[in-house]
Amino acid sequence: MKKLFVLLAAVVFVVAFTAPTFAAEWSFYGSARITTFWTDQSDEKGPNNDDDLDLNHSLQGNSRIGAKVKVSDNLIGRFEYGSGPNLRLLYGEYDFGGFKVLVGQDYTPLNFFPSNQVYGGDTDLLPYGGVYNGRRAMVQGKFGGLKIALVQPTAGLLFDEDEISEEIGDDSGEDYGIDTDVTIPMIQASYSFKIAGLSLDIAGGYQTYDMVAWEEATGDETDDDVSSYIVALHAKYNMGPFMLAGNYWMGQNVGNMGMWEEGNAGVNIDWGEEKLLDSDGWGFLLVGAFTLSDMLRFEAGYGYSLFDVDNAEEDDDTSSYYVQATINLAKGVFIVPEIGKIDYGDGSDGEDEGDDTYYGLKWQINF
Repeated sequence: MKKLFVLLAAVVFVVAFTAPTFAAEWSFYGSARITTFWTDQSDEKGPNNDDDLDLNHSLQGNSRIGAKVKVSDNLIGRFEYGSGPNLRLLYGEYDFGGFKVLVGQDYTPLNFFPSNQVYGGDTDLLPYGGVYNGRRAMVQGKFGGLKIALVQPTAGLLFDEDEISEEIGDDSGEDYGIDTDVTIPMIQASYSFKIAGLSLDIAGGYQTYDMVAWEEATGDETDDDVSSYIVALHAKYNMGPFMLAGNYWMGQNVGNMGMWEEGNAGVNIDWGEEKLLDSDGWGFLLVGAFTLSDMLRFEAGYGYSLFDVDNAEEDDDTSSYYVQATINLAKGVFIVPEIGKIDYGDGSDGEDEGDDTYYGLKWQINF
């Protein structure tokens, strides 16, 4: 009995000291961000067609807290919550030896971040010529610089179902219902490589689904496919304290696949002909920066996007530009004063959509 007790004690001793080697390593982090910006809207953008000046001093929605988890050299994970609260990231990734598989919610291959524009909660010029598909549920394979992902589709109509029923109903005398049928996930891919101080990324994506409309009274049905695609190029060049970066993209109905773009970025509908109208678009942005010291960095950027909708009177274009300074006060503590403008250009109907001029700063502490 005594020998059995000694044996059990030895087993418990060994397990107690070896168990931590099997435990995951957790690395927690967070980022608190406050926006303080005044926005001066032109007559076309302001309430009651009058210019308007307002202050936004609030916690940014992209403030976050999360953790990176390392289970082994092959298995890692991560989660991150925003201040909504909302789930930003939740995924696991396994390395099979040169080939990695990611399962969960993460940034898709169609995400480039050359700009550091802080207005609007770190907008980064993304809706004004940038490339941003956000964080989505996906299964992704990575081999070296190549990523291929099956992404959660976004079967968005980008117009109101009640409006469809009303508009088509006025013409046909019947109320219409709307349904979207998705049969395959969104497909995205990217490839990254470096040449000396130049980093290059090439990416593309494709999505398709059917939009089905039927007369509720008669049961008659019509359908049309909503197909979207985008191809994009991103480049960044570092030369000492100078940095130059930018991207270019072109595509069709990119709004329907969840790309963040200001303007008429998705399919429209011709109420008289009762058919869908495609939106062809392109955009670019260019950013330059100069790092004076560890405490001070300057940056300026410009972005532009344009959408050409079938049968529209005019192209719908938007542009934005800004200048800023990042001032580091201590490790992980900095402010970013910025001044800029967003010009919403002319809409697809040819009408001036006004502009916003803004100035202020972002406060941020990373921990």
